[in-house]
This record gives sequence, structure tokens and C-alpha cells, in this order.
Amino acid sequence: MAFLALEELLAWLGGEQAVWPRERLSLWLYPVKTAAVLLALAGFWRRYDELRGRPWQDGGEALLTLAVGVGVYVAWVRMDWPWAVQGQPAGYDPFRAGATAGTVLAAIRLFGAAAVVPVMEELFWRSFLLRYLVSARFATVALGTFTWPSFLITVVLFGLEHHYWLAGLLAGVAYTLLLYRTRRLWPCVLAHALTNLLLGVHVLLTGEWHWW
Repeated sequence: MAFLALEELLAWLGGEQAVWPRERLSLWLYPVKTAAVLLALAGFWRRYDELRGRPWQDGGEALLTLAVGVGVYVAWVRMDWPWAVQGQPAGYDPFRAGATAGTVLAAIRLFGAAAVVPVMEELFWRSFLLRYLVSARFATVALGTFTWPSFLITVVLFGLEHHYWLAGLLAGVAYTLLLYRTRRLWPCVLAHALTNLLLGVHVLLTGEWHWW
């Protein structure tokens, strides 16, 4: 949120004649945001009790995680109907910075989307907020505890976080149901990571930058 505010502030200060227009700012702020979140996650890693233990318990859980990750990706790239989009997504085309810089930015974007964002978002949405809406003493609430208010509020807010709100809503439902099924956070992180990885590869192969 702080980086979003910073981006808006810099764009406002620069105005139309800015040396760094909004599109260029977003290109180069993404690596900074990724590094900042990665450092924060690494610094507090030992405190994330939800991510201790094995990434998957058995073959059945691994297959379920795989199915959710792939399923959300397949649905996501078919849900760009005009009424299901908030605003005008500018997209993230790293090659606006040139071929060499674009390759580096694309690699960072793919890494951030597949390795950093899933951990950060699942810790916040599925580990913290979902339980906080059950009780302010969220650490005392078992992971995967179901209530209708916490489920509905979390998935709706998760959907509204994305330009493609309907796709985000579907993803939120899928990852949250996966949590309820497994009672573990790792499957949600891995499914989310797989979705983002497949989406990133899709974007790079097709040039459909609006998905980024």
C-alpha cells in the first residue's frame, strides 16, 4: 500500500511533463517492491508457524493443489469480460524499457509473481484476515476454521483487490476452499504460485500484458 501511494505521489508531482511517467515508474518500482517484501518475509520467516513442515502431506494433497492452481489459471484467462474489469488495466510490459532491461524486468516480475506474492498474500488473506474475522485474537483460531462472514468478506475483498475482480473472486474462493479442505497454508501458497507462474508464462508467450 505504501508503494502504491508512492507511485501515485511521484506521478502527481511529475505531472504530464514528468521525466519518469507513470508507465515507466511502475516498471522500475516493481523490482523495489519485490525486494522489500522478500526481505520482510525473510526477516520474519521463523514466526510463520503456518509454513512449518512439509509443503505437501501426501500425493492426494499434491494432486489437489495442482488441480486448483491449474484450474484457476485456466479460468482466469477466460474472464476478461468488460463488466468483470475494474478500470483500465495498463498491464506490465517490461520490454517498454528495452530488450535487455525488459528481459531482466520480466524475470523479476515472474519471480515476484510466482515466489513472493503467493507467500505474502496467503499469509495475509488466508492465515491472518480469515481468522481475524472470526476473532481478534486470530492466533487462537485454528487454521481453516469456517464461518460464513469470514469466508464471504475475505473472498470479496480478495476479488476487489484485482482489476479482474471476477477472476480474483473465483481465485479467492478456490484457494479458501483448498484451505478448508487441507487445514494447511502450504497448499494455498503452492496453488497460488502455480497459477501465477502459468499466468506469467502465458503473458510472456502471448504478449497479453494486460494480465500482468
